[in-house]
Amino acid sequence: MDLKDKTVVITGAARGLGREMAREIAAHGAKLALLDLNEEGLQETVRLCAGTRGQAKAYPVDVTDETAVETVFGAIRKDLGAVEALVNNAGITNDDLLVKAKDGKILRKMSLAHFDKVIDVDLKAVFLCGREAAVQMIESGAGGVIVNISSISRAGNIGQSNYTAAKAGVAAMTVTWAKELARHNIRAACIAPGFCDTDMVAAIPPEIQNRITSMIPARRFGRPEEIARSVLFILENDYFNGRVLEVDGGMRL
Repeated sequence: MDLKDKTVVITGAARGLGREMAREIAAHGAKLALLDLNEEGLQETVRLCAGTRGQAKAYPVDVTDETAVETVFGAIRKDLGAVEALVNNAGITNDDLLVKAKDGKILRKMSLAHFDKVIDVDLKAVFLCGREAAVQMIESGAGGVIVNISSISRAGNIGQSNYTAAKAGVAAMTVTWAKELARHNIRAACIAPGFCDTDMVAAIPPEIQNRITSMIPARRFGRPEEIARSVLFILENDYFNGRVLEVDGGMRL
């Protein structure tokens, strides 16, 4: 796909990986629709995209709300034209052990509320946005590309029952979409980043960060621009489809 003048939606675009993706894709001349709950952060991303070959417009929205997602995709089509690419990047963590116990006594359980919240943002929102993007791609007849962001944690990680379930689901759903949507000239692919220099990782205690980097053959966290360039690779490579691109510095959980 040549990104010049293409309508590209990026979720979770107010900071971190989403912001860097926006800057990278805007530099290639795309028309960006930036989605997030954080309106102030979205406006900052729009500002950072200014002066590039592309353009960017902020759309504050809760991507877990079906009606809101349907409405915002309608607004994007009206403002920028039918969606031609989607990057499903929005995600959160809310880590805890399934059951925390000591000496046979139960101290704490992962709450259903914490489980549901992560599933809503990291899996349901991917489904909702992917569905609405596919509708527009099919109706326009032009096809398109859906890039979903999974995680190294999809293989299973201590303290992340909710997050690993969601990210494994994202990877599997991507393969399903690639098979279902190919007849409409729509590709679906996935990126599984390792630990990256983002606010999410910065919140991890320093001693845990040091332990993590010691497990990464590259001996450092990934940089947001490295993930952004991986998204660009998938968008531009018309033969990459139905696969998970692992960008993790060689780390295995």
